[in-house]
Amino acid sequence: MTSFLSDRVLSMSESETLAMARLGNELKDKGVNVINMGLGEPDFKTPNRIKEKAKKAIDENFTSYSPVVGYKDLLEAIVKKFKRDNGLDYKTSQIMTSTGAKQCIANICMALINPGDEVVIPAPYWVSYKEVAKFAGGEVKEVLAGVEQDFKITPQQLDEALNEKTKLFIFSNPSNPTGGTYTKEELSGLAKVFEKYPNVYILSDEIYEYINFGTETVSMASFDSLFERVITVNGVSKAFAMTGWRLGYIGAAEKIVKACSKIQGQFTSGTCTITQKAAIQALEMDVSDDEVKNMVTTFNRRRDLIVELVGNLPEITCNKPQGAFYLFPKVSAYFGKSFKGEKINNAKDFAMYLLNEAHIAATPGGAFGAPEYIRFSYATSDENIKEAVQRMESALKELT
Repeated sequence: MTSFLSDRVLSMSESETLAMARLGNELKDKGVNVINMGLGEPDFKTPNRIKEKAKKAIDENFTSYSPVVGYKDLLEAIVKKFKRDNGLDYKTSQIMTSTGAKQCIANICMALINPGDEVVIPAPYWVSYKEVAKFAGGEVKEVLAGVEQDFKITPQQLDEALNEKTKLFIFSNPSNPTGGTYTKEELSGLAKVFEKYPNVYILSDEIYEYINFGTETVSMASFDSLFERVITVNGVSKAFAMTGWRLGYIGAAEKIVKACSKIQGQFTSGTCTITQKAAIQALEMDVSDDEVKNMVTTFNRRRDLIVELVGNLPEITCNKPQGAFYLFPKVSAYFGKSFKGEKINNAKDFAMYLLNEAHIAATPGGAFGAPEYIRFSYATSDENIKEAVQRMESALKELT
């Protein structure tokens, strides 16, 4: 019988990140002590200054619809942030806010992509890039960069991937799921290639820009030749521990902002008004703020800890990521091994083995376009990291 569901939803994959989190929570509900290293969410609390602004907004009755793109004072705060942190000169007419960076990305894809347009995405990539591009009708071309090149594509790879059919290039810097961070020189090499393809737009997801460990985060839009074609996506979720507040924003050419605003006006309208007012306070903070600095320092220490511990496990290959809060080790050496007659064929089987036997929730790399890898989020305590790696080491010894 023909399904009553649409082809577009049937062709869309469920988020592996959320699926693994759900399975982990199901085990927790049964009383199992699961260490969750699957979700990309800071384990810090939203700074009190931001929460106080939200409370004030409630008391001042900012509880009605806002403009679709966001309040004017929020747009002005974003303009100042782009200038201060990224050296980018935007006008408020080139800014809009959405319900998280994920909605920004969806708006952009629906505004730019026609059926059959090619979308180039470096792999490993964040799980939603491919699915959203496909939902918009795009034909996705993946460009793989493995651990041996720090998960960063080269100008030659980019040049070989782009052509006259390419409409959009999507990447994150620093990267989810790898933590890979492009240097200014590396981005300059990519920029020279983009100059050869004037019809390609670039979606630069910079949500992790503050969480970097020695490699300065450079915005792709800072290259003058690309400014009109780069759509910079950012938000308050990661740097300010505001994942549940749901606010993302873009800086882009006015024609793109207008198109995204038209779409958002029909789907959701403006994002939460209380969040908007709180976000103004967040945007006045920067990487030098004590609360942000302390969080980044903590992630840096955890990065060093998990790299050392996982790096000592047999037949596991990992690099030292320069940003975000993820480790993306290669685990394919364990494919083909078994436990109690159950064979591990791929990264999903490996992740399920860790969940069911070691009680560690992680995300299989196939969801990120890298089926030989697995993603660990180290947005958790040092104690959890140590315990998780000990459990993993014991579980690996059981495989034959």
